[in-house]
Amino acid sequence: MIISEADKEFIRNNESVDIFKLALQLNKSDYSKEYIDFIINQISGRNVSKKKIESWYNNEDIIYPPHLSMEQSSSETTAKYKTHFIEDSNSLLDLTGGLGVDFYFLASSAKQATYVEQNEMLCKIANYNFKALNLNNYLIINKSGEEYLRSMQSTVDVIYIDPSRRDTKGKKVFRIADCSPNIIEIQEDLIQKASKTIIKFSPMLDISIALREVNNISEIHVVSVDNECKELILIISKSKDPLIYHTINIKGDGGMDIFRFSNTQEQESIIQYTNIICKYLYEPNASILKAGAFKSIAEHFNILKLNPNSHLYTSDTLIENFPGRCFEVKKYFNPSKKNIKELSNANSNKANISVRNYPFSVSEIRKSTKLKDGGETYIFATTLNSGQKIWIECRKV
Repeated sequence: MIISEADKEFIRNNESVDIFKLALQLNKSDYSKEYIDFIINQISGRNVSKKKIESWYNNEDIIYPPHLSMEQSSSETTAKYKTHFIEDSNSLLDLTGGLGVDFYFLASSAKQATYVEQNEMLCKIANYNFKALNLNNYLIINKSGEEYLRSMQSTVDVIYIDPSRRDTKGKKVFRIADCSPNIIEIQEDLIQKASKTIIKFSPMLDISIALREVNNISEIHVVSVDNECKELILIISKSKDPLIYHTINIKGDGGMDIFRFSNTQEQESIIQYTNIICKYLYEPNASILKAGAFKSIAEHFNILKLNPNSHLYTSDTLIENFPGRCFEVKKYFNPSKKNIKELSNANSNKANISVRNYPFSVSEIRKSTKLKDGGETYIFATTLNSGQKIWIECRKV
């Protein structure tokens, strides 16, 4: 398994070409179907890695598998975040090797790492790629994760699992029991055979369901990149430690917004609600909203909440390190036809609209008001603690 220099040049020169048109052109040539599929996979894979796995994109020796394996792989950004879970770990076991992005970055922080994957082709590709990336401390096992886990005679420091979220027909699944491997079935083996198990799930997973179905969860990490939820990570430990939530937003400049809380903190937080909008408005980032830190975020930053279900906050003092978006309030008003017309005229019929606990969607508001997307004005359509429906006009700080 190798990419020739001629292939590298062809792939490089055709990266921006429509791969469907390119496939048709190549089919008219004397190339075999296997070779055409290989070339198309490489171009498609490089296009994905250019945005998702930059260090792999910069290495032209990397071989990419079919698109489905690329789809579920972590980005370089989230893979690097996970490396802090295995600091000072002697042994790492990845039971769902796949493309190997997570394994590569995790193994770089471990003394010895084992990659387990039931697909023989992916094992061969991973072995080739790890050598191309100068990774030396690894062992590749071509078995199913469940089979290898059952056969283990010794323990490891860390097990990593990224369950497949596709069924046998290729359809997406979301329930833990429908993923492969089924964490519910193997969780006792995980607890017994590793000091720590890291499980990556889709951000679509309901956290409350995970807490009911998976034992010994000591940490939940909700990871966003540029305020878009990317991964839900569960940490399982041998003991039943108090659960801590970690909400992470990795920003484009490499910085991170981090907010941690416990169930007890969230339940016992004492906060105040308001029917008056102060000088500044705050919207927590996506990770905080997904984790449900609705009360603890208010108590921590000493800010007022608009409504139990609105998840917007306000204060007269600017909190510069707030983990989310901050706005300076211009005014808030009842969304009457007269007030909306004045808003439209003052902003050239443009505004960025968000709804929080409001009876109409953004598209419905745009349709009824003729307000186009854009400009520097932000509108939040929401509900106050009194039940009053209002619009808040503001600008981003």
